[in-house]
Amino acid sequence: MRIKVSKLLRLIIQLIIIKLISSCTPQSCLQETTSFLNAGFYKTGTNTPQAPDSISIYGIGKETNMLYYKALNLTSVNLPLNASSGSCSFVLKINNITDTVRFIYSSYPYLISKECGITFNFSIDSVMVSGNVIDTIAVTNKNISIFNAENIRIFY
Repeated sequence: MRIKVSKLLRLIIQLIIIKLISSCTPQSCLQETTSFLNAGFYKTGTNTPQAPDSISIYGIGKETNMLYYKALNLTSVNLPLNASSGSCSFVLKINNITDTVRFIYSSYPYLISKECGITFNFSIDSVMVSGNVIDTIAVTNKNISIFNAENIRIFY
């Protein structure tokens, strides 16, 4: 009888230890963790997405780090913003015509989950464009988050 009780007690202690160890194992983050500004391309005068013949994009001051280079059939692009700055500027080359776009925004921390940690979301304050090939930029959703919704429409 005494042997059965000690075996049972040992089994219970082992199960408790296994449960404690497994509950301390970090879970994997399976969510998107970076907020991107999502820009859709539209032909001027329409409300239908239309891919440019080609698109190249890079950040001003980051000319050697092309985000898109002569990309084909893109009706939308994702642009990274800098959480430590209140603005970002990009060069967009649409159908071999260059334009400069500047975004003024505010950023704020956002807790995704315990597993994924914190990211920064953004809120667009204003958009400026040089106007060579881009006719208009319409802000459709000023709140930029990890959920990849369209934020601006670029009419060209």
